[in-house]
Amino acid sequence: MKNGLLLFLLCVIQTFANAQGWVPAGGRAMSMGNASATFNDVWAYHNNPGALGDIEQFSVGISYENRFLLKEFQNQGLAIAIPLKVGVISIGGHFYGYSQFRSTKAGLGYSMKLSKKLFAGVQLNYQNLQLSQNYGSRSAMTAEAGIYAKITHKWKLGVSVFNLGRAKLSDFQDDRFSTIVRLGNSYQFSKRLLLTGEFEKNMDYDLRVKIGVEYEVIDHFFIRGGFASNPTDLTFGFGYRFQQIHLDLGSAYDRNLGWSPHFSIVFVGKK
Repeated sequence: MKNGLLLFLLCVIQTFANAQGWVPAGGRAMSMGNASATFNDVWAYHNNPGALGDIEQFSVGISYENRFLLKEFQNQGLAIAIPLKVGVISIGGHFYGYSQFRSTKAGLGYSMKLSKKLFAGVQLNYQNLQLSQNYGSRSAMTAEAGIYAKITHKWKLGVSVFNLGRAKLSDFQDDRFSTIVRLGNSYQFSKRLLLTGEFEKNMDYDLRVKIGVEYEVIDHFFIRGGFASNPTDLTFGFGYRFQQIHLDLGSAYDRNLGWSPHFSIVFVGKK
């Protein structure tokens, strides 16, 4: 009983810390340690709005994560990218938690190409955090921005900042939604091998170092792995690319709290 209570408290603390704003989404990213600031797919809505400027096809994705295999810590994500003649409009959000702890985000963004190799995006979000009926809820508007650069054909660089204005969560001890800065890069070593690395700094916590690798075993079938520090997470997963459907699944492992399986599906329109 005591061990179960301790586990629950640890989960609540970690979940509360990580869910005050930015929550990752997309099976590919989560399988690679969330070292995803250079991924130019629809999940860039959650990972780096600047990379959305490189999308040329209408895309919509839904994702699901069951953190630590507890029904109370479920995360559902949505992302939609709509290319225009100039730029890309994005819509999406996430729904995390359960009735006693719930984090919700919904937002609208715009991304565009600045030059042949440089892209930028901004996003405005409505954030809500609810802590049971006794404690009520708090809401705020947050902003985020990102830059995505193709340094060479193989080397990509991404920078994103979540909660630019340091939106306030409550007046108690000047509590605010987390501000998170991410600097990532990726290198395509060969047609089949991709390596990603990223530094993530939550202004309230220690620096996280994240590494991911993706290998295309056969055409359209991928295996992935990753690592993240502070706290330590080991991740792995698989993906398959149909013509217009992308399926990704995998899991993360925390040595203290256990497994967190995830899944996502993306529909990509024709050019």
